[in-house]
Amino acid sequence: MENTTDTGGINFILLGLFNHTQTHLSLFSMVLMTFLTSLMGNALMIRLIHLDPQLHTPMYFLLSQLSLMDMMLVLTIVPKMAANYLMHTRSISPAGCGTQIVLLLTLGGGECFLLAAMAYDRYVAICHPLRYPILMNQKLCLQLTAGSWILGGVDGLMQAGATLSFPYCHSREINHFFCEAPSLVRLACADTMIFEFFMYVCCILMLLIPLSLILASYSLILAAVLRMQSTAARKKAFATCSSHMAVVGLFYGSSIFIYMRPKSYRSVAHDKVVSAFYTIFTPVLNPLIYSVRNKEVKGAFRKWLEKHFWSSQ
Repeated sequence: MENTTDTGGINFILLGLFNHTQTHLSLFSMVLMTFLTSLMGNALMIRLIHLDPQLHTPMYFLLSQLSLMDMMLVLTIVPKMAANYLMHTRSISPAGCGTQIVLLLTLGGGECFLLAAMAYDRYVAICHPLRYPILMNQKLCLQLTAGSWILGGVDGLMQAGATLSFPYCHSREINHFFCEAPSLVRLACADTMIFEFFMYVCCILMLLIPLSLILASYSLILAAVLRMQSTAARKKAFATCSSHMAVVGLFYGSSIFIYMRPKSYRSVAHDKVVSAFYTIFTPVLNPLIYSVRNKEVKGAFRKWLEKHFWSSQ
């Protein structure tokens, strides 16, 4: 491995998630099928929300943004991983590595704030239903969405720029299947303590603050639901909120596990598995979670099927 003092010119090596044994080939095929299912499921969710007037509400607009983020997330990770595996190559350019870090942090950070916005939307809908059109108007919905993308983008650009500014003068082998800032920083031949502290602060801001807002919203929602007299209204509120809480649990649980554990508890093997879960498998679960227990989405899907398939038979 050639030594160097900067990131220009020499590629990084991604050690990947799989080797070329029969078992790992089967696992790779499963990941590829999950990737395609995720793309189709999230694209269909966006299409249904766009086509059905009943889904033209703040809740479903935010859900369409979540689906868009999930689509972009799997497109950031899986195609490069699949190409390297199928072509028996492991290299990624510094520019490609930086692009992955920017997009991953933009989408991950954006999703943190978007999930908090979705929790606020449910809080207003359940706790203040008569004032919902005023408190959750179109302008605020667009501002919350734009803010999620912008805050995620700022975090991604800052961390990617700082990560790639370090000298990498020995091994350039990244023991991961995509470029991630913590994995890359481990290879730097410079003092990264200040930057790692900065990353930890960013994690607190991007993960714990939105999570605190989500938990506060759902505490108020739970109190309001328990006071409801109507059993039907209570069931509907629980069905809607349980879907969102499932998505929150999957996303935040894996993100906190990756980014906020002490160094002494970190394992590369565990990090790879959990990273695969939140970058590949969680995006395919989100549309399923929101559609299985959601009558409006199932109704829109049924109408879409009748229009495009059953009517032609």
